[in-house]
This record gives sequence, structure tokens and C-alpha cells, in this order.
Amino acid sequence: MKNLSVCVPVDDGRTLAATLRSILVQDTDVEVIVLDNSPGRNGPADAADDTVVAVARSFEDTRLRVHRNAEALPLGENWNKAVSLSSGRFVKLVRPGDTLLPDALDKQLAVMGDNGIALCASRFQLIDEHGTVVATDLGLPGLLGRRDARALMRTLVHRGPEQFGPITTAVFRRQDFDRVGGFRGGQPGFPMDADLFARVTAFGDFHGLPEILVARSDSTADPAASTVTALTEMLRFHHRLGSEYPQYVGRAAVLGGDWRLARAAAARVRR
Repeated sequence: MKNLSVCVPVDDGRTLAATLRSILVQDTDVEVIVLDNSPGRNGPADAADDTVVAVARSFEDTRLRVHRNAEALPLGENWNKAVSLSSGRFVKLVRPGDTLLPDALDKQLAVMGDNGIALCASRFQLIDEHGTVVATDLGLPGLLGRRDARALMRTLVHRGPEQFGPITTAVFRRQDFDRVGGFRGGQPGFPMDADLFARVTAFGDFHGLPEILVARSDSTADPAASTVTALTEMLRFHHRLGSEYPQYVGRAAVLGGDWRLARAAAARVRR
């Protein structure tokens, strides 16, 4: 069993090569799991010219394993399946198009060696389709260093998951992922990653790394993130956390998050 599994659920293989290269170039003993969820498949084909399979096989790296869904799954189901295929003690889920910066895995594993830490994440930068950095020093507002579950959940509600950072920045424990039942939701706009982050920190603290360890592609941003449906799903997220973890997210925190969403909705109407 490996110490760390890096899971890469893929719907479109066009940006996969850069992502895999950034993972495999790191001098870390990991297993890398690619789960091909390309839409439109009628069966578990094994065509040599398939984009995802061809890209993965081009690396000829024994740390890399490729799996294929018989048919395309919804996002949440696909992410859960990717993690279910892993064997590592720790898990990192990376979206194609995002890339890891040097030493990212070793730095996060060093933090996760503390058994009191359930989740760690780093800051990130934003890159365009050419790999040019368009923004940097992003993520983890007020969450650098070791923080408890209350601090993490309240920040997710008050500031919003988009301010925290993408799923690629995080590493969590597989046992905690299984204990909470994995990713849930699945409706467009529901912050499945932030929802998981909040629930696993019920079993330990969060640690925010000040280093920039991830480059997020602007192509991986959720196109529905500012729609009315997304705002509704974010509202559901606030109230679900408040209901399930009232000791961490009180009524005032939920109302504060709701007010943030109301301002965002008003700004959308003005635009």
C-alpha cells in the first residue's frame, strides 16, 4: 500500500498531459490513478487512439494506473469512484488542467504526518490556457497554519469556497473520506469539495500551507459558479453545515454566509 494516492478523474484528455507530467516529475513514491470518464462511451473500449488512454500510456511510468468507466458518470460519482480505486493512506484529487508545483507532494505529506491533522491545503496561482500566470498568492484567507474545524467551516461559509481554493490544493486521509461517505451533492454549483473539507475536519485539524503549490487552470473553474442555481446550492451548503455541525457553525455564521450570497445575487442582477 502506498502512502499517497493521487487521483485524476478525467472527462476530457486534452489537458491531461501537463497535469500528469507535473505529478510524475515529483520525487515521491505515490500511486497515480487516472479514471477515464469521457462522455459518449457505449462500452469499456480499449482503443489505442483514445485520448485519455494514449496520453496516460505515453508516460510509461509504473506508478500510473488507468481505469475506464463503462459509461460516463456524474461528477460526484466519478470523483468517489476515483478515490475508491486508491490504496494510499492519504489522497489528493487533481483536476486535469491543474498542475502541481515542485515539491508539492512532499511538503503536504510532511504536514499530514501529524496524526492530529485531517486536512491540509496550500495557496495557489491561476494560469491561462498558455500556462501564463495571471494571478498568484490566492486562497486560504485567514487559514494559514494550524486551525480547528470551527475556523475552517466559518471561513468556508463567510468567505465562500471559491476563496479557499480548488480541490487540487488539498490532501486528506482516506479513512476520514470513507467515514463521512465521500463526496456528496452533485447538483451544478454545489461545492462538493468544500463540503468534504468541512466534514473531514470533524476528525482533526486543518493546516494551511503558505507556499504556492498548485497552478489552477482557469479552464477548470465551474462555469455555473455564479448562476442562480449555484447560489441556491451554496445556500443549501451553509444551512446543511449549520444543521450538522451547530457547535462549529452557529446561526449567526449561517446568516452571515446567506448575506454574502444575497449581495452576490444583487450584483448579478445589476450586471
